[in-house]
Amino acid sequence: MTPDPLTREELRRYSRPLLVPEWLEAGAQERLRAARVLVVGAGGLGGPVLLHLAGSGVGRLVIADGDTVDLSNLHRQTHFFTADVGRPKAEVAAERVRAVNPWVEVETAPALGEATAAALVANTDLVIDATDNFGTRYLIADTCTAQGREWVWGAASGTTGLVSVFGPALGLRDVFAAATDDHSCAEAGVLGPVAAVVGHMMALEALKVLGGVGKPLRGQLWTFDGLTAGVRTLKLRPEKEAASARL
Repeated sequence: MTPDPLTREELRRYSRPLLVPEWLEAGAQERLRAARVLVVGAGGLGGPVLLHLAGSGVGRLVIADGDTVDLSNLHRQTHFFTADVGRPKAEVAAERVRAVNPWVEVETAPALGEATAAALVANTDLVIDATDNFGTRYLIADTCTAQGREWVWGAASGTTGLVSVFGPALGLRDVFAAATDDHSCAEAGVLGPVAAVVGHMMALEALKVLGGVGKPLRGQLWTFDGLTAGVRTLKLRPEKEAASARL
């Protein structure tokens, strides 16, 4: 089905990305308007993702997060304010999205769990894993793989950031077959800008996947060292294959 052409108001709002030749030629803006994206986690990674996807014109966003805003979140989750402490993160994030772009349809959902994962992932074009624990990450991975969905994955801990795009052909369990210790911000700490860098990179990867432009990080792992500003992109191989190569 051919999407409807952009309206005059849309052409004005999205005039800057439409100046990017690759974006315009791919009809990416129309693709974005038709997309439905599930963002799991509305914190330090999810916040930048949500605001950029909203500002860029994603048609529908579903925000899944069962936490409330805590004072310790504010140094990195800058989409929350001091007055938001104690409020549900998903609810506040939805308010911020609507303030950025009232044309975006926003839904909120409780934390992703065994009973809700399949329904939340169904009928989405892309899932964003902006969580901070292996249990939820693997649940997202298993559900997306079962339903043939791609998902953008990111992690930030201390001064290090990681981003990739996983899918049925190469998923999280293929690369990290067994969970190591969780390195959540509450345990390992994180510098606020590191989480922001990762969140912005995740948003960019999501736009590339949804818009059909560029080369998303499929089969690759983007790494960032906040202490040296070093950036590397590594080719991923299934953990079993990598272990065999070392023998």
